[in-house]
Formats: sequence, structure tokens, C-alpha cells
Amino acid sequence: MAKSYLRGHEIEQVNGEWVYVDTKEPTEETWQQRACGHCHKHATTEGHDACLGTLPGVMNACCGHGQDDEAYVQFLDTSIIRGCDSLEIMNILRKYATNNRDGGIR
Repeated sequence: MAKSYLRGHEIEQVNGEWVYVDTKEPTEETWQQRACGHCHKHATTEGHDACLGTLPGVMNACCGHGQDDEAYVQFLDTSIIRGCDSLEIMNILRKYATNNRDGGIR
């Protein structure tokens, strides 16, 4: 049986379908209703990881949901940084966004 993680929750493949290990609910139908399995927060209304919010100068980002090697940040120029380095950059960008409420990078 194949096993993996989805947004911090353990999942497994049963009869060709990915389901949550704890509830056996299909991930395809219910993933948007579940909070992050690591920080236990729901995504923002914009769809961002709640622990990240909106990061300035970033196209896409994922906190890794408890798995640092899964974290990444993709900048507007499409460059990508992954793993622990991306978590460090996200922390810097969150501080910047907090100190500069307009969120713009100059």
C-alpha cells in the first residue's frame, strides 16, 4: 500500500484512490475543508498557507506542512528555492510584510 502526506496529514492509496489515514475520506473530495495537519490552520481566503499569508514578491509558496524538505518559495521571476533555505526566506519576507503593511517591494 502506497503512503504519503498531504498538507501535513498522512494519506494512503486504497483501491487506486488516495484517502486520509485517520478518516478514510478521499483526499480529492475533502482536502480543501481540512486544516493543515502541522499548524492546524485553514488556508487563507486567497488560498495561501495560513502560517505564511501573502508574501511580497512571491508567486507561489508552501510551508511544507511539517516536512521541511517539501517547503518551497517561487518568486515572480519564476526562480525557486526549496527546503530549509525557503523557510528562512519566508520568515524574512513575513517580517518585511509586517513592517511594510503595503507589502510592496521597492
